[in-house]
Amino acid sequence: MKNNNSYMDKTHIYGRIWTLTALFLFIMIPVSFSAYLNAWPSLSVFLKGLAPIAVIFYPTAIIEVLTYTPLMGSGATYLAFVTGNISNLKLPCTLSALETNKISANSQQGEIISTIAVASSSIVTTLIIAIGILLLSPIIPLITDEGSVLYPAFKQIVPCLFGALGATYFAKHWKISILPIAVLIIALLFYPTAQIGVLIPAGVIVSLTGAHFMYKAGLIGTKEEREKIKEENRLKKLQKKEEKNKK
Repeated sequence: MKNNNSYMDKTHIYGRIWTLTALFLFIMIPVSFSAYLNAWPSLSVFLKGLAPIAVIFYPTAIIEVLTYTPLMGSGATYLAFVTGNISNLKLPCTLSALETNKISANSQQGEIISTIAVASSSIVTTLIIAIGILLLSPIIPLITDEGSVLYPAFKQIVPCLFGALGATYFAKHWKISILPIAVLIIALLFYPTAQIGVLIPAGVIVSLTGAHFMYKAGLIGTKEEREKIKEENRLKKLQKKEEKNKK
């Protein structure tokens, strides 16, 4: 337990240091351009450009931290938010690694596995992108052009990725999958432009709420848990009936 606490303490210390360092470097890029060109935007122009972005992405960023951390673990979350591309790559890689090893992200083993998964995906992605840029740069404009026969496929990469990843979870936990899938489909029918940063947290909330009520109703859980809950619910109904008859 002591070693686990020591590991987690160091994870948070280094995670905060690298997150703040990355944030500083990100901010210094536009500052460096402004300093080199001696072109500084006025505060009104800066706020005018920041406002519409902040309204959408600042709440989304907070929600993503609260949503992704339980799924990925602390170390992987720090690393993923520094390297980026979480929903498209880091989260699927982490969930796949945890599922393969049949461990939870909140366990000590899960923390290590998830961090390695994110780090590996970051390194591999960087190498593949570098190689792809060098080798495929002459033909990329041709295959991604709107007139290309492959153009529609590039628009379905993310749905295919999440569909393949989610299929295993849906098959194993089909009862608790029905409600969030139905709610998100309805949401997309009415709001087709909804951002993934809003849909994922909404799906998590609906899933947790639905699973909680289904568990309380004795519809999910182990056989012993379901029988116990059903017996408790039966006794509660009898108690309420007796109280009602007394009145």
